[in-house]
Amino acid sequence: MLLIPAIDLKDGKCVRLRQGDMKDVTVFSEDPVAMARHWVAQGARRLHVVDLNGARAGRPVNEAVIKKIVQAVGDDVPVQLGGGIRDMDTIERYIDDGVRYVVIGTAAVKNPGYLHDACSAFGGHVIVALDAKGGKVMTDGWSKLTGHDVVDLARKFEDYGVDAILYTDIGRDGMLSGVNIGATVELARAVKIPVIASGGVASMKDIDALCAVEGEGIEAAILGRSLYEGTLDFKAAQAHADALAEEG
Repeated sequence: MLLIPAIDLKDGKCVRLRQGDMKDVTVFSEDPVAMARHWVAQGARRLHVVDLNGARAGRPVNEAVIKKIVQAVGDDVPVQLGGGIRDMDTIERYIDDGVRYVVIGTAAVKNPGYLHDACSAFGGHVIVALDAKGGKVMTDGWSKLTGHDVVDLARKFEDYGVDAILYTDIGRDGMLSGVNIGATVELARAVKIPVIASGGVASMKDIDALCAVEGEGIEAAILGRSLYEGTLDFKAAQAHADALAEEG
């Protein structure tokens, strides 16, 4: 189980939101680049970076900071980036900057043709984010609820050739309330591509729960508030997950 620290960017700072609410924000670091270096020093094998301003604006906002993060961590630690990626030029620019995976959310749901083109042009670099509330997908920085079913969309996007599905239960995100294992497993069983779990990872108990279902296709998990508030030690958590994998 690959554990991936999240670095959420708002106004150039490293923050966390509760349930995606831009008004309910906690600043954890004024220096996201130093934070990226910290997680790599703790053994992170991938980083998850989100341009929160970009997600709302529909275009890159924190690009300068993102470039510095990519340069700071080097080629050995892939960066997956989401937020405000709504056109092919933006994808190309970020990949040229050294971003390994682009995470497409709102644009994938609203404009499937764009996602299809992105997978054709940048195969192996595209992850789709499906953010759900009550099994239905939300878009536009979690501000709009659609009528789309998560599983139906995941199957459709799998056919397009996306690399993985990043699944977030919005009701649990930033709440330290535990992962929605049932919904995540249901999604993983419905597709053949890897699923990345997100939202609510709070303790080693959640790591155990995720590792227990890794065989269903849940290959990674995003860790956010639990790391920043100290309810989970990243180094210990990744070592524990690695040990469970060896036992299994």
